[in-house]
Amino acid sequence: MIDKKFKIANKIFKSRLIVGTGKYKSFSECAKAIKTSGADIVTVAVRRVNISNKNKARLMDYIDPKKITYLPNTAGCFTAEDAIRTLRLAREIGGWKLVKLEVLGDKKNLFPEMIETLRSTELLTKEGFKVMVYCNDDPLMAKRLENAGAVAIMPLAAPIGSGLGIQNKVNIRIIRKQTKLPLIIDAGIGQASDATIAMELGCDGVLINTAIAKARNPFQMAEAMKLAVISGRKSFLSGRISPNLFGEASTTNKGII
Repeated sequence: MIDKKFKIANKIFKSRLIVGTGKYKSFSECAKAIKTSGADIVTVAVRRVNISNKNKARLMDYIDPKKITYLPNTAGCFTAEDAIRTLRLAREIGGWKLVKLEVLGDKKNLFPEMIETLRSTELLTKEGFKVMVYCNDDPLMAKRLENAGAVAIMPLAAPIGSGLGIQNKVNIRIIRKQTKLPLIIDAGIGQASDATIAMELGCDGVLINTAIAKARNPFQMAEAMKLAVISGRKSFLSGRISPNLFGEASTTNKGII
């Protein structure tokens, strides 16, 4: 298989790793981790990260939006109205139209509220936003989001920040087979092997925040995730051998004395 370029809404990115900007001890630590990760895209929680108050430290003082694509998200929103209002604000502040939609259902599990998510996707698309959508791993709902105009499908691997890794490989495979949109695992990645597995399933990218930001050594973990995504992609493109319940000798029996 020949690798296709990582393209979202007609924009090409070099890295398939997307990194969040929350939970770091400081903006400087965040900036160093992102540089180490090699990520081209960073998610920004518009409601939680300072991007507008020039009298206080701002994220863009440390991460240049001219060099790295900012992806405003709606973290902390629980209704379509809140999410839409937040992204309109992001558009006013920075002119951003490529956005990540996240409408949560409850404060404990942080699962996506899919009815509100679908409604938000439809409304935002009509307003000209390019919507990358955080969603559950339901193939039917993923198809509805695609039909509603989403530019990327972003199913969770496990609850946000849980670090449990991919819990439902079957559904991820089904979503992969049915969509031509970029498929990006969002939420639940805990270690480098989780990122590799996501890429081996055929995902186009992985979004990681907590696993890097809260690691004992975030810079080393950022590099590990970078390499894991690259490794997983190469493994997927190489074509794995067929699983077999029985052993098979590595050398032929022909010519043996």
